Amino acid sequence: MITRIPSVALVAASVLLTGCGGGALAATDHTSAPTPASSSAPSPSSEISAEAAPRQLPGVGPKMLARIPASTEQVVLVTGRGEDSPLSTLALYERTDDGWQQTASWAAHNALKGWSDHHMAGDLRSPIGVYSLTDAGGLLKDPGTKLSYDHGTGFVSPGTGFEGEPLAGSFDYVIAINYNRQPGTSPLDWTRPLGASRGGGIWIHVDHGGPTHGCVSIAEDHMKELLRTLDPARHPVVVMGDAAALDH
Repeated sequence: MITRIPSVALVAASVLLTGCGGGALAATDHTSAPTPASSSAPSPSSEISAEAAPRQLPGVGPKMLARIPASTEQVVLVTGRGEDSPLSTLALYERTDDGWQQTASWAAHNALKGWSDHHMAGDLRSPIGVYSLTDAGGLLKDPGTKLSYDHGTGFVSPGTGFEGEPLAGSFDYVIAINYNRQPGTSPLDWTRPLGASRGGGIWIHVDHGGPTHGCVSIAEDHMKELLRTLDPARHPVVVMGDAAALDH
């Protein structure tokens, strides 16, 4: 496990440019943003016992399954309620000799306007696809993850969300989703291989009770559990999208 403390210059740039689809600063002052009827808080989360869990990735079609590397032994499956819905479920799967075993399932939020298979900066949609998970960080100290963890003051999100909820604490813990970013760097790193217009700063982070700009969010206790579970030696990935998009 590696702990990195970003330089002052990196932190200053990162506050402006990264975090949940555009930037911590970009996630502020949404009191005038519309509140969709479907964006109420997720239902209470639930634990799934290993004994009762299915042996496959439910709802994931052959084309999406083919994008999961053969070396991957951990999958975070984020299934959106609908193409235009900000509500989803995040489930954790482990590869076993008998197939994929679900170990947990939690309520989650995604982007305000739902999902896109061609995410662009500012479109308020989460990117559909399969992405590796290699790097984490947060305002609070490492809770015990095996992922590389950047503990620093750059992980702040002031202001209010789309439903008027405070955003403070949203970036206490984050896991960088390797969409349009350089793996092996801090989640605050601004490198965008596809160009800035394709967005970035797509994370799994602490839920603030409403839709996100592009990230996926779950309750703080579940974030800590996810951080402690993911193991880079098992090559974890996130498979994410609305239910219809995943079933291909």
